[in-house]
Amino acid sequence: MTLGLTSAGAAFAVRLAHGVQHLPRRVTAAIAAMLLCGAGGAYAVAQFGPDASDLPVQRILLPITSLADQQSADSLLPAVPFTLYRSDVTRSSDTADSLLQRLGIADTAAAAFLRSDATARQALLDRAGRSVSAETTDEHALQRLTARWAADDSGNFQRLVIERNGTGFASRVETAPLVATSRLSSGTITSSLFAATDEANLPDAVAGQIAEIFSTDIDFRRALRRGDRCSVVYESLEADGEPLRTGRVLSAEFANGDKTFQAMWFQEPGQKGAYYGLDGRSLRHAYLSSPVAFTRVSSGFAMRFHPILHTWTAHKGTDFAAPEGTPVRTVGDGVVEFAGVQNGYGNVVFVKHRDSNHVTVYAHLSRIGVRPGQIVAQGDVIGNVGATGWATGPHLHFEFRVGGVQQDPMTIARQSGSVPISAAARPAFDKLAASMRMQLSAAALVQQASAE
Repeated sequence: MTLGLTSAGAAFAVRLAHGVQHLPRRVTAAIAAMLLCGAGGAYAVAQFGPDASDLPVQRILLPITSLADQQSADSLLPAVPFTLYRSDVTRSSDTADSLLQRLGIADTAAAAFLRSDATARQALLDRAGRSVSAETTDEHALQRLTARWAADDSGNFQRLVIERNGTGFASRVETAPLVATSRLSSGTITSSLFAATDEANLPDAVAGQIAEIFSTDIDFRRALRRGDRCSVVYESLEADGEPLRTGRVLSAEFANGDKTFQAMWFQEPGQKGAYYGLDGRSLRHAYLSSPVAFTRVSSGFAMRFHPILHTWTAHKGTDFAAPEGTPVRTVGDGVVEFAGVQNGYGNVVFVKHRDSNHVTVYAHLSRIGVRPGQIVAQGDVIGNVGATGWATGPHLHFEFRVGGVQQDPMTIARQSGSVPISAAARPAFDKLAASMRMQLSAAALVQQASAE
């Protein structure tokens, strides 16, 4: 007797044989035996049944509704309205239409309101850097628009709210407190401090503070080395849960070559806050190392080729390249000795510092903001960078005179004294310092984990 398989059965057998060839030999044999028995039984039954080709065939046609019909498809899903959210930052060139377009809003009534409402115009149009968010319908009609900004250092922010009401839109301005949260970050120097902080997504304001804090210990213009490391804990000031501006650096660590410098902000009760080393050494010296926020030094205290006289002369001061209008601050406490126009200095201010024969000079100012006899404290703004007098471009010429003789300002700043933590405040300081050490270590580990 010969066994036979249908074409479907043969195909199944082929697939099964391909699958079992990878099984153990004993299992393969068992399956083969089962197939032989099963095939024989199937053959025997098939001999007594009718041939499938001889059976009658009946064709049945039924109408079926197509799901491609849009009306039928829509009926399967209930109409559920939803809200769209979008955020952006205002630009100085913004008009009502351009701002709404970036926010994905197609609403002519909303655009007309922004153009006509004085509160909305003043807060949004021609204003750069303000955080703005919008809520719209699924048809891109404006429901609510909110803008936030901090106008000053009061610790509060302003909130503009524009909402749709029954007849159109209404606007209002609210005041609310900023919320300070701590953030950790770390970076490695490859070319410059700002390049490292940019790579670590740190705001420029944080980089400037780091340079200011360590300015008397590290020469950020000449002493940085590839591979130097910086870790920082700083405040992020938030409005409604969104970062709005950068606050104060709370602690920082900078590894420059084989030396490591640490700093922490601490305020004794009843006194001004200042930065200290974690060992309690004050980093606030009698003089700041720079009369402008961290910037590029275009000409140091040394011999140079004079750009106007075209001769080699001793440059008995330091030139700081900075945009016109940059605030200029006094490097130490003192009294304004002279404020006016003087020869090649142009607009210039002389400050005599208390209880010493030290005088600082701030020249080429575009604006003078003090008067003779006025008392000034370290860090007070006394004018703005300009190009008056013998100047080929906007910069600040700064001199430090001791007994009438010009000295290197960086040397004087490093040699000026500082005041340590008082004994009464030491326990509170040590407790905070221990916490900051842990946070700085965590910041360094975050960078290490990111690099790996």
